Amino acid sequence: MGCSIQYNLADRGMNRTLLVEKNVLGSGSTSRSQAILRMHYSNPETAVMAWESLKVFRNFEEITGTPSGFTETGYLLAVPEHYRKPMLENVSMQQQLGIDAAEVDFRFVEGLGLNAYPDEGEAYCWEPLSGFADPYSVTAGYADRSRTLGCDIDIGNQVKRINIDGDRVVGVKTSTGDVHSDKVIVAAGPWSGILLSELGLDFGIKTVRHQVFLLDRGDQFATSTPIIGDVNFGFSTRPDIGNVIMVGVGEDEVVGPSEYNQSVDTEMLNKTQSSLARRIPGVQDATFVGGWSGLFTVTPDWHPILGKIDGIEGLYVAVGFSGHGFKLSPMIGQVMGDLVLGQTSKSIDVSSLGADRFENGRPMKSRYDMQVLA
Repeated sequence: MGCSIQYNLADRGMNRTLLVEKNVLGSGSTSRSQAILRMHYSNPETAVMAWESLKVFRNFEEITGTPSGFTETGYLLAVPEHYRKPMLENVSMQQQLGIDAAEVDFRFVEGLGLNAYPDEGEAYCWEPLSGFADPYSVTAGYADRSRTLGCDIDIGNQVKRINIDGDRVVGVKTSTGDVHSDKVIVAAGPWSGILLSELGLDFGIKTVRHQVFLLDRGDQFATSTPIIGDVNFGFSTRPDIGNVIMVGVGEDEVVGPSEYNQSVDTEMLNKTQSSLARRIPGVQDATFVGGWSGLFTVTPDWHPILGKIDGIEGLYVAVGFSGHGFKLSPMIGQVMGDLVLGQTSKSIDVSSLGADRFENGRPMKSRYDMQVLA
């Protein structure tokens, strides 16, 4: 997020910026993302941001000089019958926004090389243009281009505190000293809540552990699978290298941002593999070849908080992406650039994603109980 925002500011002429990173670029949630790029959402704000971001990922090398690693696979969403109506409402909204999406039947699913269960009552929709990209390449691409445009990036320096004088920002305190600025953008992922709480700001942000497994189906299955969002069995999966598939599960375990189990749980692996085998042939005998756990930084409505903070002049936030961050990151950079520069967004109105929506009783809504679908 920081690299996307910095690049988008520099691209419009604000290149006297400093990005402060306590570790190395992309070492937080970005490095542990499945990097799935899909547009299926319950609200036009996030659907449009995902759609416009996809266009950036597809043309990333032309924009930054660095390939994004984008791979088009298509995205299949499978839901139980009682979710068919909300699924179709989302698809209708997508189509009105110009997004290529449509309902498909079980024969289409079987044609993808997957198992379908029409007798149990399932519904499906398909996005042919969706895919995934490489988080490291995207982060590095933005950073390299920002440096070329004259920006500074300070790696290995931790922000300890946001400095306030009265009702305005005056900079930040870091491990190496104070940095003076009349504008500060908080985009610190899992650590954002801690920084903001020291200013008396509580947006209900929490960090949730998300497990990712890598399973190798072996040479017997030469056909690659698409990306799948499976509400019935509670997982998301995408193809990786060769016949390896990457599976993401879990959104219930609240943990601290710096101290949590970064490995995976055997019990969860066994449960997930059994569920996954019902959808993808060959998974039951697949070999576990690796895995990790990362963090979703979630808000009460599982949607990001974007914009300036009322009452503290010069303070902006881009926090709480709730598992959606990477896929939205190009447009997050653009809309935050608009807000910081005081311009009307040319892309999308994100006023509904402001921090005041919770106290004003205007949280974002999802048509699904599976919160990460939002």
